[in-house]
This record gives sequence, structure tokens and C-alpha cells, in this order.
Amino acid sequence: MVTLDQALDTAMQLLPDQQEMLIQILRNRRIESQREEIAQNAQLSISAFHSGQLKPQTAEEAISELRQSLNDVEK
Repeated sequence: MVTLDQALDTAMQLLPDQQEMLIQILRNRRIESQREEIAQNAQLSISAFHSGQLKPQTAEEAISELRQSLNDVEK
């Protein structure tokens, strides 16, 4: 496996335009990875809702529950 230092050393050997291209490719891949993670989490949440593990809530109920959980953490 390549270490971070090795990857940086290799990237620094690229021409400036290629470095910019590499940066953009890495950003795009990271964004896509985050999208996939969000989609997986959404699918799990939908499945949990349909199986009855989650109940419907109004926005006010959800906000109140979040505030309560934050208050519990602070105590």
C-alpha cells in the first residue's frame, strides 16, 4: 500500500496542470463516495420506517426530540 507521503511525493512530480486535474478528480470521487453513503443511509432509514422501527413525526416533534437528546448529552 502507498503511504500518504509517497502519494504526495508522486503528485508533486506532476506538471501543475496535472496536479490541478488530480485535485479535481479526488474531489469528484470524494463527492460521489459521500453521495453513495447518503443514499445507503437513506435506504436503511426507509427500510426501518417501513418495518415499523421508525414512526412518522412532524418537524416540530423531530426538532424537540433532537433538542432533548442534545440536552441529555450535556448533562
